[in-house]
Amino acid sequence: GGVCISQSVKIPREPKQGEFDKIMRRLGENTNARVVILFANEDDIRRLLHAAKKANQTGHFIWVGSDSWGSKSAPVENQEEMAEGAVTILPKRQSIKGKMSTAQASYDLVFLKLSFNKKMTVSERIGKDSDFEQEGKVQFVIDAVYSMAHGLHNMHKELCPGKVGLCAKMDPINGTHLLKHIRRLNFSGIAGNPVLFNENGDAPGRYEIYQYQIRNRTPEYKVIGHWTDQLHLNVRSMQWPGGVRQVPTSICSQPCQPGERKKIVKGIPCCWHCERCDGYQYQADTYTCKMCRFDLRPNENHTGCVPIPIVKLEWSSPWAVIPVLIAVLGIMATLFVVVTFVRHNDTPIVKASGRELSYVLLTGIFLCYATTFLMISTPDVGICSLRRIFLGLGMSISYAALLTKTNRIYRIFEQGTMSVSAPRFISPASQLVITFTLASVQLLGVCIWFGVDPSKAIIDYEDQRTSNPVLARGVLKCDISDLSLICLLGYSMLLMVTCTVYAIKTRGVPETFNEAKPIGFTMYTTCIIWLAFIPIFFGTSQSTEKMYIQTTTLTISVSLSASVSLGLLYMPKVYVILLHPEQNVPKRTRSLKAVVTAATMSNKFNPKAGLRPNGEAKTELCESTSLLCVQKSVLNW
Repeated sequence: GGVCISQSVKIPREPKQGEFDKIMRRLGENTNARVVILFANEDDIRRLLHAAKKANQTGHFIWVGSDSWGSKSAPVENQEEMAEGAVTILPKRQSIKGKMSTAQASYDLVFLKLSFNKKMTVSERIGKDSDFEQEGKVQFVIDAVYSMAHGLHNMHKELCPGKVGLCAKMDPINGTHLLKHIRRLNFSGIAGNPVLFNENGDAPGRYEIYQYQIRNRTPEYKVIGHWTDQLHLNVRSMQWPGGVRQVPTSICSQPCQPGERKKIVKGIPCCWHCERCDGYQYQADTYTCKMCRFDLRPNENHTGCVPIPIVKLEWSSPWAVIPVLIAVLGIMATLFVVVTFVRHNDTPIVKASGRELSYVLLTGIFLCYATTFLMISTPDVGICSLRRIFLGLGMSISYAALLTKTNRIYRIFEQGTMSVSAPRFISPASQLVITFTLASVQLLGVCIWFGVDPSKAIIDYEDQRTSNPVLARGVLKCDISDLSLICLLGYSMLLMVTCTVYAIKTRGVPETFNEAKPIGFTMYTTCIIWLAFIPIFFGTSQSTEKMYIQTTTLTISVSLSASVSLGLLYMPKVYVILLHPEQNVPKRTRSLKAVVTAATMSNKFNPKAGLRPNGEAKTELCESTSLLCVQKSVLNW
């Protein structure tokens, strides 16, 4: 026998009371021990209860006893309070009612004599009026005898068909063969219960469950349930030490809450700690927490996973309202300039600004503003494809046109230091070809990109995967990485920087000549805008608001670049056209002195001019009046 609570304590074969005192001390050292399961005879049980009483542990332990305790009074005599609340079991049984014939009793007398001091003979008859109280386990003895008899009978039918008595095949009896017949039996026992055996030779367990209770100072064993293939327990009828109805709590094995796993205490297999499944984990089973799939997050109590919500930049978001407002105002202003230029297409100011390149530049400005709507629209294959095309195209067209203008001015004055003949490729048609050639490089790069990596919309679950899964979001966006975006805008940046360089080279040109200085101011301001854009865009790459900040920063930067070009290059002209039409007239014919001055101004940015005697410009094209006409057409006065 032994005592078990998270560890086995063995009772010696012939224990002394001191041994039980040691056992109680060991149990007392384990502060978690509340339940003691006993597999011991009734005498050992009695002495263990006595040791617990001496240790002043009354009401501390809950005792669970085997059928050796059952419903016996001997183990609990004079220590009823110590045993209060004990749960015990007994095989389910009943007394055999009615008369038992001598023939039936003859099978059982041998066993009965073991249990009673009274000697019995076969001639005695047990009836209703007899004082004899039958042992409850007699039914099992009778069923055992009948099982043997049925097994022998079936074996005889198989081996000795039609013969009376034993035949040669049953002399001697083969025990293994007989066991096979017994395990196949299925008949109704003396108490009406079926007698049968499983593959291991065990009969079905039928037990009654008792609890030792004290009611009104009267102790008794009360049936609180039974076991027949499964447990049937009436918890409401149970009563614990001190008459308490509430089931005692176990310090080390309280039930875990949903979303918590059991972590077994090392060395104490029946005790555990409850450990919360935190982060993106969910409770897979009683003992295991697992991570949710990348596109899922745990539900509120971490018992399962649910889809992560998908977000995108909404039109109603403050992050979108401001860029859209700027874009709308910019588009309206651009259309206003276009209409003004078209209505006054043949006026001197419009002609002097280079009508063809002006319309190309206004187209680029319009596309820059329109890009805002593509950046805020719900991403799909079409929207993502248009983003790739137009995000860099509008800027490329704008800066290609400005670069063509500044390059033309630079070449005119550079040529003027060497010859009065006009430079090559300064006609409107040539300027358009150069502009569209520069812009086509952007389109070629986008086409190659489409071939290598087709455009698509994706859901990025890492962008807003916060430590708190409640705040986790999947971001619906186009498959354009930060590096791809830099490559997409890189060519436009190259055109912008090159244009800025030419603007610096032509900074000494008199302001009466074309748009050199306004273009210079435009490019300086644009460079400042994009220098501010870079740290803001990449400095927020780790922010949970990355999608909103970067999209807003990018769209506003593009719109501001377009606004600078529109405001510095075209608004002054529109102001003159609409409010001061008297100034919208051809400039007076300049004198030869003015032309010579214009040519010699190139000395400020071309040291080769100093090599000429007296710094004079060559004038061998024609007469002075004709020269003035040539210079006027070249410089777009």
